[in-house]
Amino acid sequence: MPRNDAYGYAVARIRALEAGLFDAPRLQRMIDADGLDAALKILAESDYARWMTEGARYDSALEAELRATFDEFAAFVPDRELIDVFRIPYDFHNVKVLLKGAFKARAGGKKRYDLLTRLGSVPADDLVSRVESEEYGLLPWGLSVLLPSCASMWEQSADIVEIERVLDGGMFDAIVSLASSLGFPGVISWARARIDSENIRNLLRMKRFGFDSSTAASFLHGGGTVAVSALLPLMSDQFDAWGRSLAYSDVGMAISATEGSGDFDELMPALERALDDFCSAAVANARYSASAPENVTAFLWGKEMEIKNIRTILVSKAVHAAKTDREGVKGMMRRGYFG
Repeated sequence: MPRNDAYGYAVARIRALEAGLFDAPRLQRMIDADGLDAALKILAESDYARWMTEGARYDSALEAELRATFDEFAAFVPDRELIDVFRIPYDFHNVKVLLKGAFKARAGGKKRYDLLTRLGSVPADDLVSRVESEEYGLLPWGLSVLLPSCASMWEQSADIVEIERVLDGGMFDAIVSLASSLGFPGVISWARARIDSENIRNLLRMKRFGFDSSTAASFLHGGGTVAVSALLPLMSDQFDAWGRSLAYSDVGMAISATEGSGDFDELMPALERALDDFCSAAVANARYSASAPENVTAFLWGKEMEIKNIRTILVSKAVHAAKTDREGVKGMMRRGYFG
């Protein structure tokens, strides 16, 4: 059976699940809500209600909903790797938390197990056990090699920024490698778009802090649609020119919309939204197919964007209890699954 034919049932399940996703009107209701409690009441009218127990933090409810989505998809998607490409970043997040905790403990500090997430492909308890016992051999995603290397780097230089850089590189390598092994064009395009997006973010941050291109090179990741060698010259240009310089690429077209957005504090949220929407566009057309495996990627990425939108709204309500900048928050909303 052709692999695409195996996805007819999975796509049918996805179509049924679409009804539970947040559309733009529901997000707007949350934005317009009068305070955090009112926004949470709207959230409680949705599938998130099952996680909103008394006294629970809304972050816990958001994570629980995403975890349940991953688990549900794993039960009917023919290729489990399509879910794992989303879990990989959470595995690497947990590794960073554990390494930083171990390094702090050596200096008399405390480990922060509360910062671990249960969204990774490796159960958090198993990861804790393996990292703390230094039994890395069976860890996936190249971590069996990366972790000893990071431990050695800490002993030599105690440079946590360099360790994070190495881990980020390993994470994107793992995502692209796994996506490529599946052979689904849209999934590969989405994975490469994520690298392009991260490279643009890193480039702008480093430009803001005055780094030169030689330093920037080590923080950029290969595997995107735009070569690192083509990105480095942007360090000498104003951001307004980046879109024109990369006009031959999809990511260049995406960031062109953010040109002239003002200072860094205004520019960065606009750029973050544009880059997330750029990744969404990589698999958006899958929704027109009744059998494309990319439907899985489109839904799961849309779910992550939904949760990012909800979190943005709730944080704005919590921080600015007296007066929320509703137009500003609306401008930060990602396109999400429904476009």
